Amino acid sequence: RRSSDLTQRVISSIPRGDESIDEATNSSSAPVPAHQPANSHNWQYPSEQQFYNAMLKKGYRPPVESIPSVLQIHNAVNERSWLQVCKWEKELHNNTEPKLVKFVGRPKDLSPKAWLNSRVFMTQEPFDRHDWYVEDVNGGEPRRYVIDFYEGNEKTGDLTTSSSSLSSSSSSG
Repeated sequence: RRSSDLTQRVISSIPRGDESIDEATNSSSAPVPAHQPANSHNWQYPSEQQFYNAMLKKGYRPPVESIPSVLQIHNAVNERSWLQVCKWEKELHNNTEPKLVKFVGRPKDLSPKAWLNSRVFMTQEPFDRHDWYVEDVNGGEPRRYVIDFYEGNEKTGDLTTSSSSLSSSSSSG
């Protein structure tokens, strides 16, 4: 493998919201995360090297040879999760072109649903959690979607339901 393969990034289908980039002026209206190119209209996934470094930082020691396939799964699960968010945005908020304003990784925090499932119903805890903030087309505060990521397969075998669980909540900040 060439070292450039390890730093190659993939552009997602997930559009960045106005708090990330101003479409009219093509300039930032809020600081863009350091790992995201300032001139991109879509979010970019981490490179293999960035993903591996993030895993190490979280305390995981994955085999280096597994990173390419794990990263492909990571990106596919995020794409499928985004499709679900888009569906909810259209059905619940008449937002036909949602944009992701920001996302926050919260791997150590249990969502209320994950807490209930793991403490009361004795199911496994998610291995990761993301809070995704989607632009409100009416100019209000961004809506928060909480996504819990689980290992393994559930009975359905469906990638979206077996790998992530989404819930939506209004956020005032």
